[in-house]
Amino acid sequence: MESRRRLLIYLMINIFVSALAAGTVLFFYDRTHQAECNPVGSSAATLLPGNDEVNVNIVGVIGVGTFPDERVVIQNNGTGELILTGWSLTDNDGLAYTFPRVTLYPGVKLQVHSSSGKDTPTELFWGRSSPVWTSGELAALYDTQNVVHAFYRIP
Repeated sequence: MESRRRLLIYLMINIFVSALAAGTVLFFYDRTHQAECNPVGSSAATLLPGNDEVNVNIVGVIGVGTFPDERVVIQNNGTGELILTGWSLTDNDGLAYTFPRVTLYPGVKLQVHSSSGKDTPTELFWGRSSPVWTSGELAALYDTQNVVHAFYRIP
């Protein structure tokens, strides 16, 4: 009985250490990958006159896999207006949403819903008939020159 108890304790410690090591590796990989793939201030971005830096982020993906609640939240953290017309939001499977004529103002969040609906200045609709996003997938935001400006790894 004592040997089984000891074995159980060793197994629990092993599971904990393995999970901690895997989490640490993934954390640092994500940080390194983000630095390589997120160029800031690229001249390929469409900015209104007087702006010289793009600072846009994918804040998160809400309702992953839950249609029709699924949506991507994008925010302009820059100081100027950003024209997203012709930009695209893509997933790992090659699905892409191309932005219509839309301007993202500083500090404003824009939601791109996977479902159908009527576009507003802060809510756009992809028109899909099923969910787009899955856990572990990478959502990426590209400008018209195919330069990535933001990405988000879905937990």
